[in-house]
Amino acid sequence: MNERYSASGLMNPFFPDEVAFGEKGVTFKVRKLFKSTDNFVFYTDISGVEIESGMFFSTIRVIPRMRPEIIINNFTKGDAKRVKELILQQVQS
Repeated sequence: MNERYSASGLMNPFFPDEVAFGEKGVTFKVRKLFKSTDNFVFYTDISGVEIESGMFFSTIRVIPRMRPEIIINNFTKGDAKRVKELILQQVQS
């Protein structure tokens, strides 16, 4: 599985957050103006995924075991739902 989802370019056109799925885990890239944070989490280390939806965009909150939660912003509602489904599908298998 090598799927990749990027946040909407409307809210942050130069530095969108990104989610990349791999064979053993998922990488969350949170970008800011002068820094970027990459978090790789094994599927087995994820205990939950939450979506907070606004009028147009959604925030995805991933809850790993033994680590602080990872928050990625400005995804379309459809992409956020698909990311959650893919993570939970991998966590359960």
